[in-house]
Formats: sequence, C-alpha cells, structure tokens
Amino acid sequence: MPEYKEGRWSLKDLMPDFNEEAAALKLREMEQAAEAIEDKRESLRADMELSEFATILALIEDFATKARILQAYAALSFSEDTQNQSALAFMGRVEQAATEARNRMIFFELWWRALKADDAERLMEGSGDLRYYLEQERLFSDHTLSEPEEKIVTLKDVNGINALVTLYDMITNKFEFTITVDGEKKTMTRDALAAYVRHASADVREAAYREQFRVYSSEASVLGQVYVNRIRDWASEQMDVRGFSSPIAVRNLENNIPDKVVSTLLDVCASEARVFHGYFGMKAEALGLKKLRRFDLYAPVGKGVDRKVPYANAVSTVLDAFGRFSSGAAGMAERVLKENHIDSQLRHGKRGGAFCYSVLPQQTPWVLMNYTGEPREVGTLAHELGHAIHSMAASEHSVLTFSSSLPLAETASVFSEMLLTDHLLETENDPKVRRAILVETIDGIYATVLRQAFFVMFEQAAHTLAVEGRTVDELSEVYMQNLSAQFGGSMEVDDIFRHEWVSIPHIFHVPFYCYAYSFGMLLSLSLYSRYKSQGQAFVLSFMRILAHGGAASPQDVLSEAGVDMADPAFWQGGFRVIEEMIQRLESL
Repeated sequence: MPEYKEGRWSLKDLMPDFNEEAAALKLREMEQAAEAIEDKRESLRADMELSEFATILALIEDFATKARILQAYAALSFSEDTQNQSALAFMGRVEQAATEARNRMIFFELWWRALKADDAERLMEGSGDLRYYLEQERLFSDHTLSEPEEKIVTLKDVNGINALVTLYDMITNKFEFTITVDGEKKTMTRDALAAYVRHASADVREAAYREQFRVYSSEASVLGQVYVNRIRDWASEQMDVRGFSSPIAVRNLENNIPDKVVSTLLDVCASEARVFHGYFGMKAEALGLKKLRRFDLYAPVGKGVDRKVPYANAVSTVLDAFGRFSSGAAGMAERVLKENHIDSQLRHGKRGGAFCYSVLPQQTPWVLMNYTGEPREVGTLAHELGHAIHSMAASEHSVLTFSSSLPLAETASVFSEMLLTDHLLETENDPKVRRAILVETIDGIYATVLRQAFFVMFEQAAHTLAVEGRTVDELSEVYMQNLSAQFGGSMEVDDIFRHEWVSIPHIFHVPFYCYAYSFGMLLSLSLYSRYKSQGQAFVLSFMRILAHGGAASPQDVLSEAGVDMADPAFWQGGFRVIEEMIQRLESL
C-alpha cells in the first residue's frame, strides 16, 4: 500500500481544464439538455406510449448529469477556499443557470404530480430503476403550486435565502481563534481549535470553548438573524404556501419517513438520555470530579490520549479495518485516495468539518476533511470513506436514484466507525489504551445520537418561536433549556454555551437534517450487533442494503433487513447496545 500524505484534492475528473471557455461550454451543454426536455412538452399525455415516456426520462437523466458536474465543481471549489471570490462568483453563476434551466423544465414535474394514479401507474411499469424516483415525486402532489408560482419560489430561493446561508458560511469560515497552550499563543481555524476541547488539560479545554464562543458570540446577533430569516422563509413557503402541517414535516416527506416514526425516534432519544447521564457520572469519577462540566464533555480518559496519529497511519488503519470486513469495501475506499479525490489538509479559509460529495453513480466521490492528527480524526476519515463506499455500492443505479435518503445515508458511515473501533480494540493490548478508545467511541456515539436529536428538538422550538417574533436572545435562552433537558442533573453547563446554536451549520443549511444522524447511528448499532453474531455471513446482506442507494424507500430497504422503524423497541435496542459498551468500559 502506498503511503498517502495530507494534501489538496484534484477536481480534474470533473473539469480537466477549468477556464472561461470550458465553463461556458459546460453551461451551454446544460442549457441544451434543458431545451431538449422543453421540446417534449407537447408530448406529455396520460395515454402516451411507454417508449416516449422513457425517452423523456432519459433526457431528464442527461440534464441531471450535466447539472451535477457543474454544481459539484462549483461547490467543491468554494469548499476548498471559501474566501476565493472567483469560486464564489462561479458558484453563483452555476446556481443561477441551473435554476433558470429547471424553471424551464418544471412543467414535467407538475404534470407528473397532477396525473391520475392509474395513469401514473401505467407509465411507471416501464420505468425500471426510476420507479421509486417517480413515486417519490408524487408524494409532493398535495404541496405543489402552479407553474408560475413554482418558478417564482425557485428564483426567490437562489437569490434570497440560499445567498444568505452562503454569507453565513463566508462569515464563519473566516473566523480565527487564539488560545495559549503551554505558554505559546496559537491562532487557528475552528477545526484546529476543536482538537483542544479534547485536550488532557481541563484548563485548555475550557479555554478552547471560551474562545470559540467568544468569537461566535461577537457575531451572535448577525448569525442569529440569518437563522431567524431562514426560519421565516421556511415557514412562509412550506407551511403558509405549500400547506405542510409542521416545519419538520417537509424534511420527513423528503426523507419518505412518516412523521410518527420521527416523533417516536426523538421521544426514545429523550427518554433514553438517562443512559448517557449515568455514563457522564462515571466519566466525572474517572476524571476526579464531583460532576462533569460541559467543558469536560469530550475529556479524554486513559493512556495515550494526547497522542497524534500521522495521516499515513490513519489511512492504513482505516483500510485495514475495512479489509477485515470486506476486501471489496476496502478497495472502494482506497479508490478515493488513489484518484486524489480527498482534501485532508488543514488550511485557513477552507470549509470546516468534513463531508463526502457523490456526483455521478460510476464516478469516485470526493471527500473533504480537516485532518488535525488527533485520534478522533481517524474516525472522521472512516466515517467519510464509509459514505463513499455507500455511494460506490449503488453505482449501478441511475443518476436520479443512486443517492440514498438522508436517514439511510448515515448507515455505512457509522457502521464504518464501528468497524474501526473494533479493529483498534482488537489490536491493542494495553487495557488503559483500550479504555481510552472506548471512552472516545462512547463520546462519539453521544455526539451522533443524543446531541443531534436534541438539536432537532431545539429546531422544533425555534421554528415556532421565531415565527412568533421572538428575539435571538430568547432563542439562546431556549437553547440553554434544551441543554438542561439533555443533560439532566449530570452536568454543569456554563452560560457561555447559550450561543452554541449559532455555530451549528446544519440547522442553517438543511433544517431538521440532524435526526438523520440519530437514525443512522441507532440503525447501524443494531446492524453491527448482527454482524458480530453472524460474522462474514452478514457482509453480503449489508452490502445489499447499501446497493439499494436511493432506488427504494427507507421502509422497503429496512423491511428487507428485518427492521420495523415504527416500533419504539427497535430504537430502544440501539440504546441497549450503548449500555453494553458502557458496561464493557466499566469492566476496564
């Protein structure tokens, strides 16, 4: 295996030679693809031939392919440097062109949603891989507007709320943070600062959090106002105009997850918070504290907690963990590295956090992360490469159906983290290091399950209050109440955390996204428990789940796996697996 080094990705597989001429050509190709669909407008009839309908679907796939290449290049270029004015301008240009093209094509979507059920069923008989895509479109029939109205909404979004959220990204990715560690003053990005909230020193952890929220608090009124306007725009369009029953119902329908299932998931997370309350008490005792402080939430416990992991070692460890599960999965992950589709380097101006961007079914996805060398970043690498494996496992599907719904999108990523954890535990003989690994793993599960669920509970409250005209300060007070409910009496929470919510990008970018993490983690814990009992016999069935991509509903995919997502006992089962891990930690 070659020794991979931190670096910047290459976007040449999207656009080999990016210049004005190449960009103009790609934009023109996208426009021509939209025009080809426009030419079929008069062909749309309830009694049209199946072959004619298939031709239109092929044209829609062609447009989607051309649009996704352009949008991916624009988004990835901006992500690698959010202060790059040229990248920002090109992203705006692409978004505007794609919006205008979609407005010219929107007649098909509206016609399809308004079609009688029997006529739609007849046409779907010949749609093959696109059947679920077409079924999902029809879910929105009751919330679809007239063609002129839909066009206005689309233009409103691209020039209004989407632009405002881009400004949020530009403001926050420009932030710099300064703390003193071991007598040395250090200035860094937020991702680099995040390493210090896991520092062995309680003073350093507290200093890192105070600096993070000092910077965010200085702009809290501006960032908070962006969020308030995000909420008001969401309410005006989705509830007042489209008639959704609640703000979260929009996301649930897009995910094709019943409202009741999401409510059940969140209720279980709230009632099972006690599992983590007990863990926090145990962690406080291990740290020599009467009660854990919020500053100490991710405090390391055990030997070697302050070690740094070279990037090359992180890569080899992750690929080894994947290889023990499936050589095919490991090969998919390594494609990302071999084709230089990963940007792992820490740079000022680069988008914070981590993500995996899948563009086309048979194209290797791109992965962004900010590798700091701390052990948890090895888990981040496994997580994002897990997303890539999920995408590549579904590569035989259409461009319209290979990407899974948000809740199932976290299945492979979280499962990959569990593979890594078990690999680390099995290859480590020192009980103190094993203890540190388990603490870090349970901390990560808390952050993925409980923390994300309570973000959604905050969003539910905020979406009501902001529409009522409540202030940013009042939202901050509600967030503090949310933290109090989340931690019970198990933790002391300093008032500095009242502005934490303005630092959570997901609630700005994709409202109610975060329950997908809770859903994915609890699902993956259940699936991983099966893997541990069934061994290699489970591998094929798991890869089959991933291979569905977005070509089947979550209900159908999970039913095939024997999962009833409407049953509270299923979600509670995930917490029982967490309890077992905590008991395993106690034994060490």
